[in-house]
Amino acid sequence: MTTQDTIMDGAPPDITDNAARNRLVIALLLGSTFVVFLNETMMSVAIPQLMADLNILPNIAQWLTTAFLLTMAIVIPITGFLLQRMNTRPVFMLAMSTFTLGTAICAAAPGIELLIVGRIIQAVGTAIMMPLLMTTVMTLVPPETRGKTMGNISIVISVAPAIGPTIGGFILAYLEWRWMFILMLPIALGALAVGSSRMQNVTTPRYAPLDIASVLLSAIGFGGLVYGLSSLGEGEHVGAAFPLWLPLVVGLVGMAVFVWRQVVLSRQDKALLDLRTFLSRNYTFAVLTMAVAMMALFGTVILLPIYTQNVLGLDTLQTGLLLLPGGLLMGLLAPPVGRLYDRIGPTKLLVPGTALVSVVLWALTRVDQHTSVWAILVGHIIISIGLALVFTPLFTAALGSVRKEMYSHGSAILGSVQQVAGAAGIALFVALMTIRTQALAGEGLEPVSALAGGIQLAFLVGAVISLFAVVTAFFVRKPEGGGMPGHAAH
Repeated sequence: MTTQDTIMDGAPPDITDNAARNRLVIALLLGSTFVVFLNETMMSVAIPQLMADLNILPNIAQWLTTAFLLTMAIVIPITGFLLQRMNTRPVFMLAMSTFTLGTAICAAAPGIELLIVGRIIQAVGTAIMMPLLMTTVMTLVPPETRGKTMGNISIVISVAPAIGPTIGGFILAYLEWRWMFILMLPIALGALAVGSSRMQNVTTPRYAPLDIASVLLSAIGFGGLVYGLSSLGEGEHVGAAFPLWLPLVVGLVGMAVFVWRQVVLSRQDKALLDLRTFLSRNYTFAVLTMAVAMMALFGTVILLPIYTQNVLGLDTLQTGLLLLPGGLLMGLLAPPVGRLYDRIGPTKLLVPGTALVSVVLWALTRVDQHTSVWAILVGHIIISIGLALVFTPLFTAALGSVRKEMYSHGSAILGSVQQVAGAAGIALFVALMTIRTQALAGEGLEPVSALAGGIQLAFLVGAVISLFAVVTAFFVRKPEGGGMPGHAAH
């Protein structure tokens, strides 16, 4: 990393000043990322109550999360363009302003339709924030200490999901769901105000083209796949309008054409997502492992509150408290995992981590209305330990495996795959749960037993999917040279 890469235009090349400025920028980005992540996870415990308050089915309620993730997957590719064309401060202001607007819309929403619109607008801001954070860190932090820095980032990314459901459960125990957004609004405004006055530019913008056809193709591809999976849970309602397989086919064709166009445009350095990042085998295996882990994780995360509240009979606050120890432990483990990555690399962390996640998911295939709450608590703690061993090594190894000039593309692709896999996991799991629950109810089972059976099937699919992550984890290595210019780790 050269001095020119890390100083503002017109600022003297003072290394001490640059170090202080870099710490400030990373701290502001971390704080704002904490806010947007807190918002995302607060919703997880609210789904069952929203289903009751708004009189909606699970396949409709899931779109509060699925639409959020799908929007992120569509917008994140565009952030690769934004991060090249715009400087740090305007990109930050765009992200937090959009997120704050979405939060205000959610707070005022009278029903599910406008609530989903607000969530989509929130997701646009969140989608810009994550690649901005990751690309900035990869630009400012030298390779030899990236594991430690990513570990510190993981504290924020872990603690927010940990306390998000607890705060959401506490709010829902005493107030209506709308207060989750009303209370979030001043926090978002505060982050926006602080960032507006303190955020500094740390990158050098350059020309980058925006291919509109690629944006449209990514929306068709990602949207078709996720909507197609979601429609499986709606059965005859969607089938009456058009075949269930049609959105999936449209999505697959859209993705195929999108990939072809990116390959062609990358030869002219005009791709929306430059797929040459996949020339690094290490990056490819890290992205595959991340995709499988996120698909299993998000699908499980949305089912767990439904299970604890509708099958075990816990309230929202009890569900939030149940998820708190595991999330906090994940945050506490992040710094030592980051330091271990710098010393021993990713493989020795990823293999046991993915194995722990898989073991817990297989155990969850046995849950029913008689399962002990303590067993769920222990299982969530174990799966949190596994995830703590997975995410920091994957982010660091993946982004460290691409050339420096490809950081924005590498970060955008990783984020897109992460969100699409998460959205697909949620859609698939809820669809399987809904179909199986309806089938068991049709056989005469009582509602709680039928729902437990549906959840068992969804967890079984998650467990099978998790086995692929265990396999790909063996192939992720520590990048040689840390992805410095002219180098792509293989």
